[in-house]
Amino acid sequence: MNITFFDLGSISDDDFDYVFIFALYDNKWVFVREKGKDTWEMPVGHKEKNENVYEAAARELFEETGAIGFNLEAICDYSVTIEDRTTYGRLFYADIKELGKLPESEIEEVKLFTKAPDNLTYPKVHNVLFERLMEYLSKR
Repeated sequence: MNITFFDLGSISDDDFDYVFIFALYDNKWVFVREKGKDTWEMPVGHKEKNENVYEAAARELFEETGAIGFNLEAICDYSVTIEDRTTYGRLFYADIKELGKLPESEIEEVKLFTKAPDNLTYPKVHNVLFERLMEYLSKR
C-alpha cells in the first residue's frame, strides 16, 4: 500500500472516490462502527455523482455521526494505491459543536475516544492520515 499526499485542489472533484473526516466533539475523537462489524473507523464515505467533495464530507459527517453543527476544514488531497488500483480522497478535520440523532444508515454506533481504539477498520490508512492531520494542526 502506498499513500501519496497532494496540495488541496490538485485533484479534480470528478476524480475523488472518498472523503475521510477526523472529527472532534467535546475534545474527543468521534469514531463510528458499521452494522455487523466490530471495528471502528473515522467517518468516511464516497462522493456522490452530483456533489462536490465538500458537500460529500458534510453529508457523510451527518449521515455517519448525526453531527448537525460543525466546522469542516479541508486539509489535503491524497491517493491510496493497493496493488494496481489507485483511489483518491480528501482529508478533512471537523470540529463538531452539536450531535443530533443518528440517521438511519449503515452505522450502528457512534463513540467518543481520547485516542484511537486498537480495533480499527483501516489501521494503516488511519495512522498515516492521522499523522498528516497532526502535522497540519501543529502548524496552524
